[in-house]
Amino acid sequence: MDHPRWMARALELASDALKASEFPVGCIIVLDDTIVATGRRIHSRGPAPSELDHAEILALRELETTGSPSPKSRSRLWLYSTLEPCLMCMGAALICGIRNIVYAYEDVMGGAGRLPLHSLTPLYAQADVRIVSGVMRSESLALFQAFFRNPECVYWKDSLLARYTLNAG
Repeated sequence: MDHPRWMARALELASDALKASEFPVGCIIVLDDTIVATGRRIHSRGPAPSELDHAEILALRELETTGSPSPKSRSRLWLYSTLEPCLMCMGAALICGIRNIVYAYEDVMGGAGRLPLHSLTPLYAQADVRIVSGVMRSESLALFQAFFRNPECVYWKDSLLARYTLNAG
């Protein structure tokens, strides 16, 4: 797989989110050199942001809607996200049958990419998951730095992730 090629597309979606003052996470799902689903973070603005409208969840919903590929061939899918998937998104991806996950920027506050899956229940422990981290990290970092520096963007403003991101440059 050409990880930079696909991550660049996820970064485009994240950039679109940032332009809308949304948390800059983009996600694509790839099968056999074809994008089969996409998502970008929405509803992270305002006083009551949604914690369900993550880019990965939206891409997974799109995948479910199209019905392609069949559940039996989903282990061949690759999920690309500009931020390390959280526990909710990681669990949803695994339950949907995705076994290949690539992310750009580590989420030191809520990322689940480094969880010891073998210590969890059989549904997760028996999943043969491949995780690739740090693909186009600097490009993703730049988007998150721009987000946290923007006074209009208050989502996770004073969080561990914000402090880590702003000190990473």
